[in-house]
Amino acid sequence: MPFGLIGRIVAILLLTIVIEFGVSVLLYERASQFSVRDDEARRLAEHLVIARRIVDERAIAERPGMAAELTTERYAVQWRPTLPALPVRGTELREMEQQVLAWEPTLADTGLHLTLASPGGRSVVTGVLRLDDGSWLYFRTLEPLRAFDLALGRILLALIPAIALMVAGGLLIRRTLRPMRQLADAVDRFGAGGAAALPPVEEAGPGEVRRLVVAFNGLQARIHRLIEDRTRALAAVGHDLRTPLARLRLRTDAIADRQVRTTVQNDLAEMEAMVLSLLAFLGGEGEPEKPTLVDIAVLCASIVDDATDHGHDASYHGPDHCERVVRRSNFRRAVINLVENAIHYGGSARLTLVREADVTIVRVEDDGPGIPEESLGHVLEPFVRLDTARKRDTVGFGLGLSIVARAVEAEGGRLELANRDGGGLCVAIVLPAAVQRQ
Repeated sequence: MPFGLIGRIVAILLLTIVIEFGVSVLLYERASQFSVRDDEARRLAEHLVIARRIVDERAIAERPGMAAELTTERYAVQWRPTLPALPVRGTELREMEQQVLAWEPTLADTGLHLTLASPGGRSVVTGVLRLDDGSWLYFRTLEPLRAFDLALGRILLALIPAIALMVAGGLLIRRTLRPMRQLADAVDRFGAGGAAALPPVEEAGPGEVRRLVVAFNGLQARIHRLIEDRTRALAAVGHDLRTPLARLRLRTDAIADRQVRTTVQNDLAEMEAMVLSLLAFLGGEGEPEKPTLVDIAVLCASIVDDATDHGHDASYHGPDHCERVVRRSNFRRAVINLVENAIHYGGSARLTLVREADVTIVRVEDDGPGIPEESLGHVLEPFVRLDTARKRDTVGFGLGLSIVARAVEAEGGRLELANRDGGGLCVAIVLPAAVQRQ
């Protein structure tokens, strides 16, 4: 059923009401019809007893005229010397016949026989009964026999209160289930903002719903505490490792062998880079950064200039100025990671900044081996390193693109990866269009 919970409940209630309404209408019509038939049988029985007695006392020559005088607006009476043809009768007329005999038991020996006729399309009751001399009294009702009246108008009129009650019930059900919708929204938001804790869901609604909300709030609080404890522990370890690394870097100067000294210094640089990337990924370097107005064109150009100053093949293409509200340090780290990846794995980096009507794009391209198509969706996951596309001596934990993805997500943008037709990888940061000033 393509409905929500409220729609399903309303549909079930509506179906129940319709079924109950249909059964009630059938029972009511049946009882009403039986009551009307019983009243009709009583009147007919009284009229037949009187007509039989009066006609039976008259001479044969006077009986036709007397029968005509006994005809009323409700019943027509005729005297016949012989029995007329009797059509087949239905069950309902046999029931009516029993009702007539119940009201006037004296008619039991008269051979009373009721049938149904349809003159002019109207259903009327006809019948005969025997007089004492063997002649017959023929009679028929002048008003049509009442049948089931399931007119559409009556049904719709009776359904109007039911529909109004269903609408009111649906609104009450919607209000009752509002805590469930709030809980569903909280579940959707849970984890979307990283480790930041969400405000607890309001504990309202029926008892079962409140217990569910209380359980969710407790679960959210426990998960948030676990994440905070893990983040603080790993961040503390990362910070503490920087002190012995600094001491080791100073002590390498005492190594006489130049080759050994260079090797140790490279290993220390690798370890420091790993610690820095871990701290950046875990957010352990301080409070969350506030967005500020940044000229990202100048920022990108300075990153490329720094890379060229270190002897790398890097270039910048784009406008001289492009102001946006971003988290400066996070955004700078993201762009640096992309440029360093391009230089490390592709030998060069081409950074392009494009500002269009609806988006701002920071694109970094390289001439490296690229990434297998089946692995493009996995490289953004933390601690993933693709040995088939990258060398085994890669520096770091495999957090570079994860840090970039998290920084871009914080700015409301998206990160796109694609292999270039001519070889190499193209990574694009796509930011929303609006420029905000504080």
